[in-house]
Amino acid sequence: MIHYLVSEFSEYFSFLNAFSYITSRVGAAVLTSMLLVFLFGPGLIKQLKIKQGDGQPIREDGPQSHLLTKKGTPTMGGLMILMGIIVSTLLWADLSNMYVWYVLLVTMGFGAIGYYDDYLKIKKRSADTNFSGKMRLLLESIVAFAGVAGIMSLQREGFDTSLAFPLFKDLLWNLGWFFPVFAVFTIVGFGNAVNLTDGLDGLAIVPVMIAAGTFALLSYIVGNAVFSGYLQVHAVPGTGELAVLLGALIGAGIGFLWFNAPPAMIFMGDTGSLALGGTLGVVAVAIKHEIVLAIVGGLFVLETVSVIVQVASFKLTGKRVFRMAPLHHHYEQKGWAESTIVIRFWIIAVILAMVGLATLKLR
Repeated sequence: MIHYLVSEFSEYFSFLNAFSYITSRVGAAVLTSMLLVFLFGPGLIKQLKIKQGDGQPIREDGPQSHLLTKKGTPTMGGLMILMGIIVSTLLWADLSNMYVWYVLLVTMGFGAIGYYDDYLKIKKRSADTNFSGKMRLLLESIVAFAGVAGIMSLQREGFDTSLAFPLFKDLLWNLGWFFPVFAVFTIVGFGNAVNLTDGLDGLAIVPVMIAAGTFALLSYIVGNAVFSGYLQVHAVPGTGELAVLLGALIGAGIGFLWFNAPPAMIFMGDTGSLALGGTLGVVAVAIKHEIVLAIVGGLFVLETVSVIVQVASFKLTGKRVFRMAPLHHHYEQKGWAESTIVIRFWIIAVILAMVGLATLKLR
């Protein structure tokens, strides 16, 4: 909306020219979404407490400390994050850019699926009673495919089905018909990886913001012919505008962290974690940095692998590799303080983000 006003009225109001730059609008998107969450967050928390009563159901087989410290905390805090992202993006992004709309489609679609899952948990008062896992994955795959199909339609033939490799400036592997399958797997997989990581106060949202900041920079570079040429990265015209959306995500995340900091006043729930993971996944597909996402989001990948290893080991041998999965619960069972786990995982996320950014120069 603001971008439209700039194009229409900048000749009359010169100060509007400042918002013709993506970097200016990224900063504005961060501030807008953050302020929206600060302003409307308390009211939303109050309403969710009234409607949810005892709050989010806590796993009976989880760490016993959670039954004492987290019981009664409302969930669905992802609603405030989604509000910040959507409103700020609509205000500051170039709405003629279809990449923005396809990413928003996945964000809102995954958020809706997560919301329904949270709703069933609250309604049935169980952490495990939700709709079929297969049905949930099917719905996520449909939403992800819609986003992928839209993104592919914006890119030139051949490039739209290609996978780029970090460290190699000219290497593109054309996956053909398999690319949409790979892209959908990336988006759905990352959405659920963030969902698995969201188990401690502040644990998921900060690594998500770190990854979002990294991919905002990557989107800006990939969408800019000069910068992508200098860094020898495959250019994807139009994707620079996604930096504005990711800026809105960061701002909303900062606002949410204010209320989610230990002891949390609200949990993001599947509403937030699925939406945030799906957003990062679809942006990675759009800018051809799916492999870099696995590096930058390595913390989420590690949490997911810990669950897979735990389940496979127990089914095959009857023994568990970890005291509890996902991985953060393993360290809780070992006696680590929650704050220690969270901060150390944040540090890992920062290191992985730096490794991911390093791939820009190692070509």
